[in-house]
Amino acid sequence: MQELTSEAGLTALLIVQVVLIFVVVPLAGMDLIPPIMAPVMFALLVVAILVVTSRSYFVSVLVLIAVALSPVGAFVRADHPSTLTECLTAGGRMLGLAALSWVITRAVFGGGRVTLHRVQGAVVLRLNFALSFFVIYRLVDTLVPNAFSGLPSSGTEHELGAALLFFSFSTLTTAGYGDITPLSPLARNLANLEAVIGELFPATLLARLVSLELEHRREQRKSPHAD
Repeated sequence: MQELTSEAGLTALLIVQVVLIFVVVPLAGMDLIPPIMAPVMFALLVVAILVVTSRSYFVSVLVLIAVALSPVGAFVRADHPSTLTECLTAGGRMLGLAALSWVITRAVFGGGRVTLHRVQGAVVLRLNFALSFFVIYRLVDTLVPNAFSGLPSSGTEHELGAALLFFSFSTLTTAGYGDITPLSPLARNLANLEAVIGELFPATLLARLVSLELEHRREQRKSPHAD
């Protein structure tokens, strides 16, 4: 797979993402885990991303910049909340997700045989879509008054984050439970865009994987001794 230095690194990245999204974030939103757990999982996620992107120097630099921007923005925001600190935090997270997604997109949709790790890359890419829109929704909720209804009116930042992450996944999968609703035009348009991506990505991915598998079988028939 292009640009991916370690298949084991990709597997680790997928595991860390799944644990972070479906275990750590919900439990943190309910205050059921130690506060240190979320930063530890974030650090593991960064390490896994750097392993996956390490063959691309440019992408690795972008990831490191993102790692620097996001915590700095978050720490400054805690004492001096402003539009700038919110944008720094969101910008750092989006930069890291975009750099990782670029590398994995080239690997998933590039030429070559369909393998388990290509499928794992596709799963990571789909999770990245949900995470990217989650970051944008967080920014919109902070900067646009009453952008969403149904969010926790009070509580910790983790609780709000867990609610918006749930909204992002329900929008991407078009589940649409209706408990959280976008109200502002910007929030609605973003939700529409995420829903469209959620519908098109599986179809596009399936078509690409089928074409790659058919191409591989044709090559095997032409070269019977090829692996």
